Amino acid sequence: MASRVLRIGLIPGDGIGREVIPAGRRILEALPASLGLKFEFADLDAGFDTFKATGAALPPRTVSVLRGECDGALFGAVSSPTSPVKGYSSPIVALRKQLDLYANIRPVKSVRSRNPSSSAASAATANPVDMVIVRENTEDLYVKEERTVDRPDVEGGRYAEAIKRISERASSRIATMAGEIALQRQKIRESAAPSSPASIHSRPLVTITHKSNVLSQTDGLFRATAHAALADPRFAGVAVEDQIVDSMVYKLFRQPQDYDVIVAPNLYGDILSDGAAALVGSLGLVPSANVGTGGKDGGDKVFAIGEPCHGSAPDIAGRGIANPIATLRSVALMLSFLGEADAAARIDAAVDANLAEGELLSPDLGGKATTEEVVQDILRRL
Repeated sequence: MASRVLRIGLIPGDGIGREVIPAGRRILEALPASLGLKFEFADLDAGFDTFKATGAALPPRTVSVLRGECDGALFGAVSSPTSPVKGYSSPIVALRKQLDLYANIRPVKSVRSRNPSSSAASAATANPVDMVIVRENTEDLYVKEERTVDRPDVEGGRYAEAIKRISERASSRIATMAGEIALQRQKIRESAAPSSPASIHSRPLVTITHKSNVLSQTDGLFRATAHAALADPRFAGVAVEDQIVDSMVYKLFRQPQDYDVIVAPNLYGDILSDGAAALVGSLGLVPSANVGTGGKDGGDKVFAIGEPCHGSAPDIAGRGIANPIATLRSVALMLSFLGEADAAARIDAAVDANLAEGELLSPDLGGKATTEEVVQDILRRL
């Protein structure tokens, strides 16, 4: 049988992105030949260092190669200056818009570890977590339409304002994605081997997160549209609830085991998913995928960019201690959206085994292992 060839764009970005994205490539190259996959790679640029060198944070070539040649990509991390820099804006936000990667998918799952000193172990013991946050990826306040107004003639004087844009189309398709993921997760749970760990969820559930009690037009539209999308007969087996975002934060940390799939507008999804990472021990464990149909060949073909949720971490860049697991899990997530569920499962199983044993953990998890030692251990488990 002929192998399927996938061309993957590699965008290390800044800081530790340059250390973890090569690990992602190595995990792809190490997948067993029996899976029938081969990989080609395109080295691409983006980030603050690229901006300083070229004047463009997201060079046109990067977008054109992704759109015209690649099936998927891995995006490391980019540094974000704390004060405005003329001409600079986030390349990942721009990339999501240009390729219409409308969904940001962030699974957050705890893994029990036999090492009691592991922060992942203590998190898993305190509250088991197995959720997916489905974040709308193209609008809300991230449309970046802001302005500052000088009004010396009125009380308060100078003020700034930003547009929060919520559309029916974007809200409907992200809620539909959440419903599909809930059904898929339930199918996996039902087909799990008897020896597999029992799931903490007995039924598929989608929680719609919003602030419509205050933002009745924007968040009100998101809430109503999401409910309408999830009322489709194909989601008849999915329970649907909604939760105001501030009480959602409280319940997320007190009762994380109650949540299965959470769907939210862009800003709330960003905040909730980073906060949820604390429930499993570290941002260094949490993957994401930016998913849409804006890649090679266009049409309805799915395009996915795997992106670890941590930042560029300049404080540890170059020290060889960055946790590669979020990147490796992002590789698996990318593959699952590209239709390669078996390959994704192999990677996740190897990562889970590393965490469960708990002998080779990076410093953010309470260990002393280097990036290379963690990668080598996971490669061995493949």
